[in-house]
Amino acid sequence: MILTNNPELKFSDISDEEFREYLYIIDDEPIALQISNPAALHVSASGGHRVVDADGHSYYVAPGWIAIHFKVKEGKPAFAF
Repeated sequence: MILTNNPELKFSDISDEEFREYLYIIDDEPIALQISNPAALHVSASGGHRVVDADGHSYYVAPGWIAIHFKVKEGKPAFAF
């Protein structure tokens, strides 16, 4: 995938992940945002995550999540960061 973006934003390859799920607590209820086939990640100074998936969909994940749950593809390291 060719990632075209602001050249000041440096993205990391996260294409080894099958999915990535951000967990929030909103009004005392757990809420999850799941991104299938994430491909690239930029973490801003404020802690926001910009994620682009393999289909070219872009997501901005605001700071404030309490956990990230992800699954890597078979044979890939569980933590590449």
